[in-house]
Amino acid sequence: MNVETSLACRLSHHVDHVGSFVRPPSLMTAWHDQEAGKISAKELESVQDAAIRDVVTLQQDIGLAVVTDGEFRRGGWSRGFLSAVSGLDFQPSRLMFRNDDGVSTAAPAPVATGKLRRLHPIVADDFRFLASVATATPKVTMPTPSHLHFGHFRAAATIDAYPDIAEYWADLVSIYRAEIADLAASGCRFLQLDEVPLTLCCDETNRGIACDAGEDPDALVDTYIAMTNAALRGRPADMVVVMHLCRGNMNALWMGDGGYDRIAEKLFNTLDVDGFLMEYDSPRAGDFAPLRFLPSGKRAFLGLISTKHPELEPLDGLMRRIDDAARHTQLERLGLCPQCGFGSSAMSKFNVLPNPMTSEIQRRKLELLVAAGRRIWNE
Repeated sequence: MNVETSLACRLSHHVDHVGSFVRPPSLMTAWHDQEAGKISAKELESVQDAAIRDVVTLQQDIGLAVVTDGEFRRGGWSRGFLSAVSGLDFQPSRLMFRNDDGVSTAAPAPVATGKLRRLHPIVADDFRFLASVATATPKVTMPTPSHLHFGHFRAAATIDAYPDIAEYWADLVSIYRAEIADLAASGCRFLQLDEVPLTLCCDETNRGIACDAGEDPDALVDTYIAMTNAALRGRPADMVVVMHLCRGNMNALWMGDGGYDRIAEKLFNTLDVDGFLMEYDSPRAGDFAPLRFLPSGKRAFLGLISTKHPELEPLDGLMRRIDDAARHTQLERLGLCPQCGFGSSAMSKFNVLPNPMTSEIQRRKLELLVAAGRRIWNE
């Protein structure tokens, strides 16, 4: 084993995915029926259990080394956190989702209207079930602390609830530490944190929105990195943590443009994580030059496979883009992933467009992901 491989061994795989999957019709129906009072929460849980078993089998049959539960126990990528923590509401923020066809809608974000308190495990119970049905490595996902600030900024916590914003951050960090301790005790050794605000701090429009709210976007980058590191402090030495970065994905809508240049050096070298799953499926994500800051011992999974567009990427095209990226860092430090999840906002009431992904497109893209990994890294 060479030195570079040895340093990267905490992440032994080069192919990963972001976590959410297209919900099967049976799960969508059960979810709506439970909300309408037609079935009990226990009956919904039974449907979720069956759907999770099926999606785990799908991932393992395709050949993925890391599997999730599809985020099937939550309505959207961050909703598990919101439903497990008291004091939070979900309101339209200053941010906007949009696409190239002129569709736009306000982006929702959490607001603390009362003191935050962890009512029950956020994803630890989800992990325990996932681990009981998976033979591959189980991974769970949670939003980063920045998700509970950017967009509403100081108004993310009402003055009545938190007259001092430092107390808000302290309570938030405590919740993360309690959850991570619960995950660790349950045997979880692979955690993914989903990050959007850091990439939005690379976008001129969103930087202007932050400035209009009285914030310094560069100072926010430092704060968000510090809060993530504080949340992770005390995790087991053998718990691998990766961060997924994108510019928002609500059924193919997004919130920002701009490459990683503004944040890359701090992102790669000061965040206490082992790897990054990075949106890279369109010119909006910029070029690969920021990868020159990626240190040994960390891996950047390049999100070259789109979950916004149904077209299947050519395998040779993926390989050429990986070659381009390898001009800026060593190939061993790179990996491949989709740019986001396949069902990030599955049940969101804020959706204004249907999901362009289907179960069949999802399968074909995952099979492409595995085929590319075999060709490039012999995985």
